[in-house]
Amino acid sequence: MILPFSAGQTFELGFFSPGNSENRYIGIWFKRTPDVIVWVANRNNPLTDSYGEFTISNNSNQLVLLNRSKTVVWSSNSSERVAKSPVAQLLDSGNLVLRDNENQNTEHYLWQSFDYPSNTLLAGMKLGWDLTSGFERYLTAWKSDDDPSSGNVTERMDIRGLPQLIIFMGSTKIIRIGPWNGADLSGLNVVSNYSVLLKPVLVFNEIEAYFMFEPNLDSVVSRITVNSAGHAQLLTLQNGTNQWGVTYPVPYDQCDNYGYCGVNAVCSVNGDPICQCLDGFVPRSKQEWEVLNWSKGCKRKTTLECHKGEGFIKREVKLPDLLEFWLKKDMSLEECKEGCLKNCSCTAYANSDIRNGGSGCLMWFGDLIDLREHRIKLSTQQDVYIRMSALDMSK
Repeated sequence: MILPFSAGQTFELGFFSPGNSENRYIGIWFKRTPDVIVWVANRNNPLTDSYGEFTISNNSNQLVLLNRSKTVVWSSNSSERVAKSPVAQLLDSGNLVLRDNENQNTEHYLWQSFDYPSNTLLAGMKLGWDLTSGFERYLTAWKSDDDPSSGNVTERMDIRGLPQLIIFMGSTKIIRIGPWNGADLSGLNVVSNYSVLLKPVLVFNEIEAYFMFEPNLDSVVSRITVNSAGHAQLLTLQNGTNQWGVTYPVPYDQCDNYGYCGVNAVCSVNGDPICQCLDGFVPRSKQEWEVLNWSKGCKRKTTLECHKGEGFIKREVKLPDLLEFWLKKDMSLEECKEGCLKNCSCTAYANSDIRNGGSGCLMWFGDLIDLREHRIKLSTQQDVYIRMSALDMSK
């Protein structure tokens, strides 16, 4: 048995054809706005005619989609656990679950669509990793409005060192939100009103690492999507309306684009120019910098020589990307500073966790990339300390 509506009539499950396409798919959508598809089962294996049968296989605990010739076009690849009375149920969260009708325990779902996102993150969905099994949940954009098959753009969690949310086009980073500083994702707070609508949740322990969000207002429905252009959006729908509004687009401004100013430079939307070298650095190509081509970034005025007199300047910016880094969670900020000074390759340091006055040590080595100034001042922002040569410190 498959129930096509959620109990509260929030979501609907059925066949649809996107845009101008004649192909047919099984999907889930908001009943109030049926053109907003939040999940697609057979996104890479469409039905090419009007026939389709979505059912629970008699031979296994599998959801299956059959075409006219009764060939399996898509299946859920469900758990091998045997269910006496399997039932597929669409929950009010938008999660399609396959379970035993005699067992309501969420820990015993045979399969759930929330484990296999399409291009949309709903409240309660996890984006990240099961570290025990190595299973990853991530968003993949549609190829186009007419084609829900897996596109070239993904949004996923990078868990090297500290968790970060990164949007990739192929294997190229195009947007980075992070890293996690114990209280928030550094770089997320370019606007302040998103936290009124939802509560970001990040879990990072030995078992799992994931990002999700919970609603703060019962009167507003929220979703996060990623599209083929490499843009993410937080969209909201208020009670009494059928029109979704874009509350928070990413990129929000030019500085959200990964490495917009190149290495060793800070992006500031209010700056003139928008890209400025860190103190103690100069453009690698003055000619290109003058024509507003920032891609080559900046280089040091004076080479670090690892002797007395070198020090640090403090900047309140989104932390640099974790390319070459070292992390130790039981060090103080002062110990981190001393450790960085002793290592001639260390170029910056910061607390890894800002809670309770700050703790942990994060060191960077080599060039620093993807720094930006925050648009607004918030209590969850943190400082990064950039290493300076003795000559530049004396000026």
